[in-house]
Amino acid sequence: MPRLKAALLLSLATLFAPAFAQGTNPARPGTVNYVEGHAALDGRAVSQNAIGNIAMNTNQTLSTADGRVEVLLTPGVFLRLDHDSTLRMVSPDLTHTEVALDRGRADLEVDALYKQNDLRVDEGTTQTKILKNGLYEFDGAARELKVFDGKAAVSPAENAPRWTEVKGGHELALTGDLTKPRDFNKDAAEDDLYNWSSLRADYLGRANASLLAAGYAGAPGIYPGWAWDPGFFGYTWLPADGFLYSPFGFGFYSPVVFYGGGFGYRGFYGGGFRGGYGGGFHGAAVGGFHSGGGRR
Repeated sequence: MPRLKAALLLSLATLFAPAFAQGTNPARPGTVNYVEGHAALDGRAVSQNAIGNIAMNTNQTLSTADGRVEVLLTPGVFLRLDHDSTLRMVSPDLTHTEVALDRGRADLEVDALYKQNDLRVDEGTTQTKILKNGLYEFDGAARELKVFDGKAAVSPAENAPRWTEVKGGHELALTGDLTKPRDFNKDAAEDDLYNWSSLRADYLGRANASLLAAGYAGAPGIYPGWAWDPGFFGYTWLPADGFLYSPFGFGFYSPVVFYGGGFGYRGFYGGGFRGGYGGGFHGAAVGGFHSGGGRR
């Protein structure tokens, strides 16, 4: 993809969704996409009504007690904060997106990563740069990074010259003196946070299909990026073209793939449904679109 086209898609990705989302703000890095239980932004409680309406600004902290939160970073990237955890926004820029896990645990699902993205997660004195699509788990208590799938580079300090690559199926202790990455048992590491992230990925894939079936497919003026699904009450991801799979195996289809007729939703384990919109998917309540991209 040419650099100019990729940069344009990145910028448009944060702009198009509100044209179809009443009562929500444009999605950008730091946007709260789901809340379960108790969470707070800079000490103020975050409710379900805040979903799609608030986003973390520089130096703001998002914390959980007995709850969990899903946060949008760059388009196609979801960060999920576990119980008793605190996340701080370092930089919400689209081409330099950086957060710090000050306490607890977080999963990072990376479904799309452009060359222009500089996606980083800080923990203590270490800094992790995400290099490929995949699934990453950061544990502040154990001070370690698990890469279920993908590839990351870890530095013992911000912008230090020495980086250690961590590939899928490996974990690394996040200390000032980085050791060699070691293998870990991915099946044994599938705990409650992993299962919750998998369930969220399932819902997001279903929301992607419901939006496209309800009117996004082939509609003029639709750009890739975050799209609001009022039935799902949250943003999901529309790729630029073709389709992709999340690390959990759930599919995200672009409007281009759905254009011109029926579709097969085969991204889910177990096969899902094929040939049309139905089979247990909730309605998106979006309706059709006029040729100019507006709602009917």
